[in-house]
Amino acid sequence: MGMHTWFECKIRYEKVMENGMQKKVTEPYLVDALSFTEAEARIIEEMTPFISGEFTVSDIKRAGYSEIFLSDAECDDRWFKCKLSFITLDDKSGAEKKTSTYVLVQASDLERAKKNLDAGMKGTIADYQVPSVVETAIMDVYPYTADKDANPEFSDEKKKQE
Repeated sequence: MGMHTWFECKIRYEKVMENGMQKKVTEPYLVDALSFTEAEARIIEEMTPFISGEFTVSDIKRAGYSEIFLSDAECDDRWFKCKLSFITLDDKSGAEKKTSTYVLVQASDLERAKKNLDAGMKGTIADYQVPSVVETAIMDVYPYTADKDANPEFSDEKKKQE
């Protein structure tokens, strides 16, 4: 996936609840961006079609995920923060060293989160343990898609060839 910088953006707006009442809510979303400024612009662009009234971006912070494992399964509609611990051997001393990293996994429940995590980690040489899997409040994740920013002339060329 390459090195992505993920930003957690909090959106504050009046949500119409199931009982028809309006309630002010703050919901976190994750976007992939190069800077805080770009993260704000991207989340506004992504959210505008979904929120009828006004909304504000109440907070933006860097989210320290080294990787995001998306799922294609319809049922997987929640996001789990998984802590991974890797055991590495120090070449010089031969001592074991533990390094930790966080990944975000899309799943329907804890059990599937672990399953989807293991599937995503397939092919990883290093031994890892999963000391914790925690459900987050994240509503949705917007990865950076290259095709949105593709060179328009290039995409026209491709259409002509088809």
